[in-house]
Amino acid sequence: MTTTDRDHADAADPVPSTKGVRYAAPALEKGLDILEALSDTAEGYTLNQLSQTLGRNVNEIFRMVVTLERRGYIQVDQNDRYTLTLQLFRLAHRQPPLKSLTAAALPMLHELAERSRQSCHLSIFQNGRVVIIAQVESPERWTFGLKLGVVMGLTDTSSGHVLLAYQDEVERTRMLSGHIRVEGELPMDPGQLFALLTEVRKKGYASMPSIQIQGITNIAFPVRGAGGHVVAAINIPHIARIDGTPRPGIEQIKVIMTDVCARLSRRLGYDPDASPVA
Repeated sequence: MTTTDRDHADAADPVPSTKGVRYAAPALEKGLDILEALSDTAEGYTLNQLSQTLGRNVNEIFRMVVTLERRGYIQVDQNDRYTLTLQLFRLAHRQPPLKSLTAAALPMLHELAERSRQSCHLSIFQNGRVVIIAQVESPERWTFGLKLGVVMGLTDTSSGHVLLAYQDEVERTRMLSGHIRVEGELPMDPGQLFALLTEVRKKGYASMPSIQIQGITNIAFPVRGAGGHVVAAINIPHIARIDGTPRPGIEQIKVIMTDVCARLSRRLGYDPDASPVA
């Protein structure tokens, strides 16, 4: 940008110097405010509710909401409630590190689903939440799984416990301070949480009954990358057959997951002989 261009930009879009900002983009600010507000609700907001949440009148945000809907970032249901689509997730998914992780993991997840006869998913911690970035359904007739892009609780899920347990104190504190609770996430006493994380490190995995669905036992194992850092968690939401059909039990599945996660970790650059285990 030339000096003349800067002068024109300053004249067209002045910003109070007290804020220490040279240039402003009010429309962009409003758009980002809308996306951030909708990211905090699973039920969504009507236009009036959204205006109240943002502290702006409807006329200020109407055109921005229409534009975001047209571009596929938000959607509106039959009750005129706006919610986020998976567009932001798809954009984030294009990032090379995430693409590399999912590309390496998907063949292993397919193997895990086949060997365990259960569904499985891969999750990471991103923007204050646990996000499912890859999922494979069970080859059985009956299956239970979570959709790609779903966000889960950090403090009350087996995947969240694995992702927290293997971080150093500084990173764990950062994750907890930036944590955004999702709908239905139960509050966790810090002392109880840290005791659980200690147990996860001791056992090498997390296992707990689902707090949302009866009959599901979640089993999560860590996935490590270069340097031994835990970069993701693989979870099986185990459902038990009661008709006597032979299939791997929970203890057998833990052995299978240990093998699959170890091989995936090596594929991601983890060297167990060179890197200390957290």
